[in-house]
Amino acid sequence: MNITRRTFVSTAAGVAVAGMLPNRLFAQAKKPASPVTITIADVAGNLALTQGMFEAYAAEKADWVSSFAFTKAPAPELPGKIKAQQAAGKVDIDLVLTGTDALSAGVDQGLWIDLGAHKSELPNLESILQPQAFKMQGLAKDQGVVVTYYPSGPLIEYMPDKVATPPKTAQELLDWTKQNKNKFLYARPANSGPGRTLLMGLPYLLGDSDPRDPAKGWSKTWEYLAALGENIEYYPTGTAVVFKELGEGTRDIVATTTGWDINPRALGIVPAEAKVQKLDGFHWVTDAHYAVIPKGVSDEKVAVLMDVLNYILQPKQQAIAYDAGYFYPGPAVKDVTIDMAPQESQDVIKEFGRPEYADWIANNPLETPLEPKQLVEAFRIWDEKIGAKKG
Repeated sequence: MNITRRTFVSTAAGVAVAGMLPNRLFAQAKKPASPVTITIADVAGNLALTQGMFEAYAAEKADWVSSFAFTKAPAPELPGKIKAQQAAGKVDIDLVLTGTDALSAGVDQGLWIDLGAHKSELPNLESILQPQAFKMQGLAKDQGVVVTYYPSGPLIEYMPDKVATPPKTAQELLDWTKQNKNKFLYARPANSGPGRTLLMGLPYLLGDSDPRDPAKGWSKTWEYLAALGENIEYYPTGTAVVFKELGEGTRDIVATTTGWDINPRALGIVPAEAKVQKLDGFHWVTDAHYAVIPKGVSDEKVAVLMDVLNYILQPKQQAIAYDAGYFYPGPAVKDVTIDMAPQESQDVIKEFGRPEYADWIANNPLETPLEPKQLVEAFRIWDEKIGAKKG
C-alpha cells in the first residue's frame, strides 16, 4: 500500500468531527503584521503524523503563515546545533518536534523557551489531553507541548517462520539470543523510540530496585543489557535500520512498539505476517512527541506558534495522527476516534492493526518515561557501558 502524507491533507479536510471540544478550551493568539515563514525541525519522525496538520493550517490561515519549511535531523545532534545558533545570536529553527530524547537534552541545557509564560495563549491542556498524555505533559517542565501520544512498548517483534516459539520472559529472550547469535537487534536508545522504550521498560520486567533511577536503581538492567549485548552484532544509530534488517531476514527478533509494529508492515518494509509478543510482567512505557520552541525565536513568531499549537490540538486535526499506524494510536487529545481519521488511515489500521493491543493496553500498567535529567543519565550510561563495547 502506498501511503502518502499529501493524501492525509486533502482527506482530512472532509472529515466529519463528532464531539468537537468547546472553543473556550482554546486560546486566541496575536496575529502577525504580515504572514511569516515558520521553520520546523523534526527529530522524532513526527511529521509523519503532523505534517498534514501544518499544511492544513497554512492553507486555512495564509494571513498568518506564508509557508512551513520542514527539516529533519537525528535527535542527538540537534541540541548542539541549536546551542551554537543561540551562542551566535542567530536561531533559524522556529519549532522543534521531538520525542523525550531531545526534549530532555534541551531541558537539561536550557534551550527551550518557558511556555508557562504563555499559558493564556495555549489551550487548557489538562482539559483537552488524554489523562496519560497529560502525565507525559508533565515531563516537558513547561518547555514543550504534547502533540501526539501512544502507549509504546516495550514489545518484541519476530518472524514466525524463523521463531516457532517466541520468548515470553526477559530471561527467555536472553537465552534465545545466546542460542541465536546476532539474530536480535535494537537501536541506540538516544536516537530510537523502541530502543529507549526497551531501556526504560527493563527495570520493570527485571524487578530492579528503582525503575526511576538509572544510576542507582538499575543494577539488574545494566547487567542484563551487557549480557544481551554479547549476542548482538551492533547497535544501529536509528530505528529504521532495525526494521529493514527484520524485513530482509537478517534479524529474527527486534525490539518494537505498537507503532513500529504496524507502520513498517503497512509500508511493506516488514512482511505482514510478522508477530508481536509482550514479555511476562511488562509495564507499558508511554511515549509522546512534543513541540518545543528554541530560545531566540522572535516574539512575533512565538505568537504565531501559539496559534498553530491551538490549531493542531483540535480534534479534527488530531485525527490525522492515526496516519499509517506509526505512533498508534497517535492522537494526544480526548475523544478522537479512528472513525474520525482519514479513510486511508482507517483502512491501514483495519488491515494491519492488532486486536490484542486493546486488551494489552487496558490490562497492563502504564508508566511515564524517566524525568529529563534521569533520561539523559540513562542515555549516558548506556552509551558508556553498552554501546561503547560495539564501537
